[in-house]
Amino acid sequence: MRDFSADHRWLSINTATVRAQWPLDRIVLECATRGIRAISPWRDQVAAAGLERIAGLLRDTGLALSGYCRGGMFPAADAAGRQRALDDNRRAVDEARALDARCLVLVVGGLPGALSGQAAHKDLGVARAEVHDGIAATLEHSRRAGMPLAIEPLHPMYAADRACVNTLEQALDLCDALDPGRSGALGVALDVYHVWWDPKLQSQIERAGRERLLAFHVCDWRVPTRDLLNDRAMMGDGVIDIPRIRGWVEAAGYAGYSEVEIFSSEDWWKRPGGEVLDTCIARHRSAV
Repeated sequence: MRDFSADHRWLSINTATVRAQWPLDRIVLECATRGIRAISPWRDQVAAAGLERIAGLLRDTGLALSGYCRGGMFPAADAAGRQRALDDNRRAVDEARALDARCLVLVVGGLPGALSGQAAHKDLGVARAEVHDGIAATLEHSRRAGMPLAIEPLHPMYAADRACVNTLEQALDLCDALDPGRSGALGVALDVYHVWWDPKLQSQIERAGRERLLAFHVCDWRVPTRDLLNDRAMMGDGVIDIPRIRGWVEAAGYAGYSEVEIFSSEDWWKRPGGEVLDTCIARHRSAV
């Protein structure tokens, strides 16, 4: 297991962590100033700043992308909606390729319409079948582009609206079905916030292996949690045994960045951006 205590060379910042404080171009510069070597930006932030501008900034600063957020959201109420999702995912692949991302993270979607408050139906089986088919179709394009897809299983509390893939086991089943040769084109993004509770986590990480482990996200689970979406804690402030999980991940062959991804409307998004980044650096050394 790597020693993170002396430096933060394996720290990445998911740009959602300071999106309330700064636009993306400022985030890039602030990270570079602090010797942070990688980020993972969101598509809306890239669109607001301009894809070519951000690509140029990344070249100028030397920052890498540990991932790109996000593709997915495959299920839809009708064929036209499913086609729009596929078209959007192909654009996401192309954007990720233009930014030289390590992978495109997939938040696969849940029941059509549930995210806006009105689910079109209640059949998770249908939604999961549409996720399978959507990833399969997107994989054809992503292989040609040379952009790996990383399925991110989300905590079961998001099964209805954001992701009907809720365990690492489910995500790996999809990988095995669609990429049985373990080519590296399809894998998983493992976020401790979503999977820390899973009694099968260690064995499924071992099953994933180096070829499937494309991204590793860290934050902490606050007790009590005040908001299930926007109350993630800073590493070390919650109940997740992050070093233990990182140990499992690295034992399975992962040697990439630990990406800090914190949504925090009641805490960290209210603090100065510099304080947030400096705390991420300190906690990456002490609590990851």
